[in-house]
Amino acid sequence: MARQATPHPRKVSADAPVLVIGLGRFGAAAAAKLEQLGREVLVIDSDPVLVQKWSDKVTHAVQADARDLDALKQVGGSNFSVAIVAVGASLEGSVVITANLVDLGIPQIWAKAMSPSHGTILERIGANHVIYAEAEAGDRLAHLVSGQVLDFIEFDDELSVAKLRPPHVAQGAAISELGLRRKYGITIVGVRAPDQVFVYASSDTVVGPDDFIVVAGTASDIDAFARLQR
Repeated sequence: MARQATPHPRKVSADAPVLVIGLGRFGAAAAAKLEQLGREVLVIDSDPVLVQKWSDKVTHAVQADARDLDALKQVGGSNFSVAIVAVGASLEGSVVITANLVDLGIPQIWAKAMSPSHGTILERIGANHVIYAEAEAGDRLAHLVSGQVLDFIEFDDELSVAKLRPPHVAQGAAISELGLRRKYGITIVGVRAPDQVFVYASSDTVVGPDDFIVVAGTASDIDAFARLQR
């Protein structure tokens, strides 16, 4: 019988150590960022070359086969509250590893999936969070290649945030007078003038033609707004 993903994973400490399994590009990037943020990180990979490479970059690096439940126990996997399964390219491997982490009782399991069906399997066996890294990267790239949007993050269907140069309709008057949310469905949340630091926007903020702005709204509304004449 398939094990169901926990709908509301138990809260863990914000500085809890993290177990990262797989040192491909995704896993390595996650481990490096976690280490940079001051988290204790144990990385596991079956490739001795990768383990050696990362041994002095993270708290602990261990060569082991995470598909083997006993191997995970031996390296202390059950002591972790958060785990990242970064071996999405191997469907069988990621499924077995995720199942092992569930058996160890790890309350928060993040797993990389390569497709919706892969993600569904991971959720059913117990992954609390499924990450579609390639799909998310491709979606972000699609918004950037037009040249209108300088950075883009989509949180869900209802909320995205983007950095862009201001269209003409956003310039020269206080934000409260422009009616941008009513006309275009977006909200300016921040502004950065040339050679200045980022500041949060207020109703009195006036955007200049050389500023960068950060806007929030749906992805489609942001795209349409970014295409307006500058």
